[in-house]
Parts: sequence; C-alpha cells; structure tokens
Amino acid sequence: MFGINVMDFGAKGDGITDDTAAIQSAINYTADRGGGKICFPYTKGGYRIASPAIQEYKGRALRAQLYIPPGAFNIQLEGEMPCRMMNTYQVRPLSVSAKFKPTLFGSMETNNTFLFSDWEAPEEHDPVARPWSILAAPEGDALAGNFSVRQFSITNLEFRVLLNKQKMYPTQSAVDLQNVSRVNICDSQFCLNEQVGDASLDMELQPNPCHTVGLMTSGDQNDNNVLRNVAVQGFRYGLVCGEHVVADYLYIHNCEEGITFHDSSHLSVINHIVAQHNTKIITTTREALFGHRKGPCFVKVDTLNFEDGIGLKPEVSQLQFGVYDPENRLHGSLTWHQPWGQKLFPIEGAENFKAIQY
Repeated sequence: MFGINVMDFGAKGDGITDDTAAIQSAINYTADRGGGKICFPYTKGGYRIASPAIQEYKGRALRAQLYIPPGAFNIQLEGEMPCRMMNTYQVRPLSVSAKFKPTLFGSMETNNTFLFSDWEAPEEHDPVARPWSILAAPEGDALAGNFSVRQFSITNLEFRVLLNKQKMYPTQSAVDLQNVSRVNICDSQFCLNEQVGDASLDMELQPNPCHTVGLMTSGDQNDNNVLRNVAVQGFRYGLVCGEHVVADYLYIHNCEEGITFHDSSHLSVINHIVAQHNTKIITTTREALFGHRKGPCFVKVDTLNFEDGIGLKPEVSQLQFGVYDPENRLHGSLTWHQPWGQKLFPIEGAENFKAIQY
C-alpha cells in the first residue's frame, strides 16, 4: 500500500493502547500536506479508539472522536485487505444447522482490519441533533450540506461501535460524512462490537431511543457518493443518504431503518441490496433528521433480496415494511425478491414508487 502508515505516528493496533491521538496525528499530517492515503496494517487486536468525542472543532459542530480537518484535499483511509462481510454480527443460533460451526457464528472474528470504539456516547434522543460518531467532518459553510471537506474515502476498513450490554442498543454512530462533499466507500463495514440474538450472547437488540447511524453520506447539493460492497449492521438507521448516490452491493442487517433518504432531487441508483432482519428496509425522513432538509427522493433500486427475520431474534428487527414513505416523497422503482417465506413486501405510502416482485 502506497501512503503513510498509522504505526509511524504511534498507533499500535493491539486492541489495548488508545490509538485515537496517533490516528488523528496521521489524518492531520495528511491534511497539512494536501491529501493522500493513510494505511492501516492488519492486526488481530484492532485499533482502539477510546478518547471521548470532541463536541466542536474550532467552534463548529463535530461530535466525533476522530475528525477530518476542513479543506479541499482528498484523504483516504485504507485497511490492508477488503473486509469479509457478515462475520462480526450474527443472528443465527449455533443450533440452526450442524454444518454451521462455532468458528463461523459463535464469536466475533478478527480477520478484518478494524477500528473499534469503547467510549460510550451520551444519549441523544433528538432526531434533528447531530449524532455522536467515531469519525466525522465538522460542519462547514458550503451549500445546503454545510460542507467543510471536499472529498473523503474509506477502503477495506471496519468500524465497530460500543454496545452497552446493560442497554442493548448503541448510543454512538460509526461514521458521519454529511459535511463531506464527495464520498467514496469501498469494501468496508460499519457495525457493533457485540453479537446479539445468537447463542453466544443470548441477549436481544432493543428499540433504540438514540438516533444512531452506521454510515451517513453527504448532505444536499453534494458532488457524488459512490459506495461499493458496503455493510451496515445494528443501528437505528443503517445508511442515511441524499442525492447523487451510486451504489453496487449494499448489505443491511438488523437496522430499524435500513436505507433512509432525506433529499435526492438528483437521481440515486443502487444496483443490489441484501437486507436481512430489518424493521423497515427503505424509508424517507419524517423530520429534519440530523439537520437534513426533507425533499423529493428520486431513487432507482435494481434488485433487493431480503429475509424478514419473522420468528427470529432480535424481535426489534423483524420486518414491518419493505418501503416506508408515508409522505409519498419517493419517486422511482425497485425489484424485490424473497427466497423463502410468505413473499410479502409491505409498503406504507410510496404512491410514486413502483415495487415489483422478481
């Protein structure tokens, strides 16, 4: 990997040392030199982010443990190899079949390059408020999205958020890029640090009063948002998106709302979604969620394959709606497929959105 190495800035990746300051130093150095790639070598322990989040950056809203300094540069965070999806957060009990061994479904695996937070964010129940995140850019002044950063990329990295087992819902989001004008995410995953609803923990994810999100892409009037092979698992909102989103394979697991659109006057296109055990799969905002204004959402989803999770733990993420758009702001189409079950895809509203069974 060509680029600077976070270990050269003091990061250990041993899962014990607090690597927050070292990683931030690498980001700041890269920003000061005008951009570039920051490399994260693979370690079994992962990169621990333990420092409390910063409320503001130079007087501008932030709420993140790691920040992207404002600027017109392009910074990329890259892990050593592409993430192996769906190996960190499972709902299948070990007894589902003899062919599924405990090494597959019984424990959190460590064969991805991952950053994990063990700082517990304060509860935030206001849907309009900015979420607490592991990584974010501060609020800026450019266009409706209040952009402060020109472009940011994440490749081959997994971000894990703390799940307090006394609450059984996360109070922190993973990555908030709403104030970045151009976003590129590839072979990356945003999830929790615990498995829920399976035999290893025997505890269920609960309804989340905090408005947490796995990955938030750019706000309104952005340039482009490209997602390829991206997974989100265990948040109230999996993905929160606006316009100019082009995505190829999204994996959404155990979210109360899988993919939420706030404003997409310019067409967003998703090639394929795999949605397993989500309360609602595709939704539109009902308020100014995280400060985003509501608008028409022109969205084309080529194919969606889903499992409804009915009868399985956690109960909170059993399917209620395939599309939830009570204000009828969605415009576009979707082709859905359910490999087994009742072949039901409930829809609320969405009078301008065509959903076809494959």
